[in-house]
Amino acid sequence: MDVCSVKYREWKVSNPEMGAVNALVTGGYAPLTAMVLAARGMQTPGQAHAYLDCSCAMPDPFLLRDMDLAVGRVGLAMAKGEKIAVFGDYDVDGITATCLLTDFLRHNGANCISYIPGRLEEGYGLNPIAIHQLHDEGVQLIITVDCGITAVDEALLCKELGIDLVITDHHECKDELPDAIAVVNPHRPHSGYPHKNLSGVGVAFKLAAALWGNQEAALAEYADMVCLGTVADVMPLLGENRVFVARGLESLRHTHRPGIAALMKECNCDPETLTATSIGFMLAPRINAAGRIGKIEIAVGLFLTHDEAEAEAYAQGLCELNRQRQAVESEIFTQAVEMLPTDNQPEAIVLADENWHQGVVGIVASRIAEEYCCPTFLICLDGEHGKASSRSYGGFNLFASLTALSDLLESYGGHELAAGFTIHRDQIPAFRQAICKLAKEYYADAGPRTVLDVDCIIPPDLLSIRGIDALNVLEPCGNGCPKPVLMIENLVIDRASPVGNGRHLRLRLRHGRQTLNAICFSTTMESASIQQGDVVDVAFNPQVNEFRGERSVQLNVIDIRPSCQAECSCDVSSYHTLCAGTISPQAAAELLPDRNTLGVVWRYLAGTGSDTIQESPICLCRKIVRRGNIPLSLGKMLTCLDIFSDVGLLTTKRLNKYIVIHLPATTGKADLQQSATMQRLLHAKES
Repeated sequence: MDVCSVKYREWKVSNPEMGAVNALVTGGYAPLTAMVLAARGMQTPGQAHAYLDCSCAMPDPFLLRDMDLAVGRVGLAMAKGEKIAVFGDYDVDGITATCLLTDFLRHNGANCISYIPGRLEEGYGLNPIAIHQLHDEGVQLIITVDCGITAVDEALLCKELGIDLVITDHHECKDELPDAIAVVNPHRPHSGYPHKNLSGVGVAFKLAAALWGNQEAALAEYADMVCLGTVADVMPLLGENRVFVARGLESLRHTHRPGIAALMKECNCDPETLTATSIGFMLAPRINAAGRIGKIEIAVGLFLTHDEAEAEAYAQGLCELNRQRQAVESEIFTQAVEMLPTDNQPEAIVLADENWHQGVVGIVASRIAEEYCCPTFLICLDGEHGKASSRSYGGFNLFASLTALSDLLESYGGHELAAGFTIHRDQIPAFRQAICKLAKEYYADAGPRTVLDVDCIIPPDLLSIRGIDALNVLEPCGNGCPKPVLMIENLVIDRASPVGNGRHLRLRLRHGRQTLNAICFSTTMESASIQQGDVVDVAFNPQVNEFRGERSVQLNVIDIRPSCQAECSCDVSSYHTLCAGTISPQAAAELLPDRNTLGVVWRYLAGTGSDTIQESPICLCRKIVRRGNIPLSLGKMLTCLDIFSDVGLLTTKRLNKYIVIHLPATTGKADLQQSATMQRLLHAKES
């Protein structure tokens, strides 16, 4: 049986308009680049230039609301020699924002200290412990960076203690703003600033630039820090952020900060080939490790030191902390997996332990969610209370779910994909039961709603070293301007072999007489469930592989699916209405399978030679379409399975990403017209 595991339920493939492609080629873009740009909506060379421009003018910092008030108060503190505290966050964005503003103020004669709260002791943001400590140290002005927009009570405490407060932040504003001297945030209503998606360090840079009075000079000095925070916080690399990152990458390649140079050397990050991607995978995790492990002073020291020996020590320290983080992460992951039930996988994973590290469980939750294809909640217990980090999977809305279950929680916060909460130990079983029920309802139809955005389908002969090199015009790539995702259909798996001690998979793919080399990272033959000779569609990032001085085309595979000649739609909207009992006559007519369709589906299932089939629903649907060469939507396939189940021909069970179908050893003939599902469809069609 040919099998293939599909990671994404839907491949959303753009179809570039050929007129736009031709216009872009005429404007000087290479054909492959023109196809990607046209797929992203670029119609003319001018539009493409605006999308990719890394040298556009930076808006005046004073367009940010309250910037004049912030500059006035900070300038007064500098002139009077008042003690200033720059208060930041413990992630890369917060660390770089803190260090940028601290460095600027100190170089301009200010009496300035920095303060980043301990993740475990104080948690995120401005807090009473820190405010009282800074008051005792004689601080007269606190400037927040990358935090503070929700610090309403803390702002009142500052006022009571006689500390002035200037807030700079980039997170979404709530209805009530803190009572501060100034609140500088591009998301504030009625702000005249054109770019809303600045990072925390981006807003801190704008304050420094406004104080400096020369924005270009400020960027020349601090582009490296702004770049690191912007990339690490996954800000859209569009508009001004493209300027920050492009200029920052160039600055990082020739950095004058010994700490950054030492860190790149320590983690074998080549400055000449540095990209936004290498920041995200190599530099950012090491800087983040300081906050996760509770040694934030090492990261701050790395950015602020001017001594090369100190810089080397700080860089070595961060790399060691990252190794510790990885070891702790691995240990927690192993413990968590051992706690999972061995018989049936739950719809959502909720685990708790007294010894887990709060700074690391979020990473572990993300890893488990991806591996087990369901939302994951890991709770660090401390006495009778627990603090949880959670990660979503397949579009399950964490924040909405926690809101629905707020009666079981002491507090919660976050967003759709990542959230945290505190809970009493006694409430954990009830929370586990309730969140599993919500996840089961969400995944009940066709599993996780995972979507892969594909720029365009291309013919294999369009891939060349020259064409792939030309795609570098899209750099810097990241959120908002992702690396190109291309697709080639009807490729034969000619050869598959494990590499990297079995951790990765190398493929040779054939299209007619042409062959292509591909690499699937963190994938094995077993996990990918592919066999030699399978005919597949491949979605990939194109790249040029360099080995021993030789350059060759390589596909960095993102997903593989069975090829289909007939249409195979991911649509399940009509099936949703059927399950809800609200199906319309038109939807019933679309969903009602004819005798031939039912036969094709049944013959495929019976012909697998197995009494148990476990597949992702869309993968199963594509295989049926390929075998029967008939169009079939995902919703209609699920309807067929329900009809067979109604009359006892099979049983089905949802298992998050997968559907499990059990075929009894012996089955007689069954009258499909007696199926309750069939009767509902027939009745709805005639009504």
